[in-house]
Amino acid sequence: MKVLMLNGSPHANGCTYTALSEVAKALAAEGIETEIIQSGTGEIRDCIGCRKCRELNNRCVFDNDLVNQIIAKAETADGFIVGSPVYYAHPSGRILSLLNRIFYAGSAVFANKPGAAVVSARRAGTTASLDVLNKYFTISRMPIVSSRYWNMVHGNTPQEVLQDKEGMQIMRILGQNMAWLLKSIEAGKKAGITPPAPEAVTQTNFIR
Repeated sequence: MKVLMLNGSPHANGCTYTALSEVAKALAAEGIETEIIQSGTGEIRDCIGCRKCRELNNRCVFDNDLVNQIIAKAETADGFIVGSPVYYAHPSGRILSLLNRIFYAGSAVFANKPGAAVVSARRAGTTASLDVLNKYFTISRMPIVSSRYWNMVHGNTPQEVLQDKEGMQIMRILGQNMAWLLKSIEAGKKAGITPPAPEAVTQTNFIR
């Protein structure tokens, strides 16, 4: 089993990466493989709502950044963790541009697979940022994995994050809970328990 982790910070080895790495250690201790994808510093397009992805089998029409690479990796992953720093009480613009296109083009790839969000901040804005990130999971029929507290760490540098003992514990418990849920899902599949078949989408428009 494998968990795909996306670092929404432009800093490859910063505070968000430190948090994700602690989760990865806990998953490794449970025999779960992980991969951390760096969002980097290059240009990332936002979704323009062209709907061309509906013709491209879970792929975005723009193929010059990370989006389609991530969707391709997600096809064989079993769980997902998205990490972001907090900017103005909000996730990074990079992660939102990535997730807007990843989930619009490839939501079918993520359905019924566990997801979790992790955020890092110097001080505040964490719960608001978690709320934004978790919405990508809830609209895509994904079980959300929790810890013993909200999935956040505090610190202005990686060294300070490591001093956040509670935050580090939250990351470890998150990894343990993700591993438990993945193993439970796998055991369910072996017992013949399959995800519910999705109903045809019903949309209600309020403007007549």
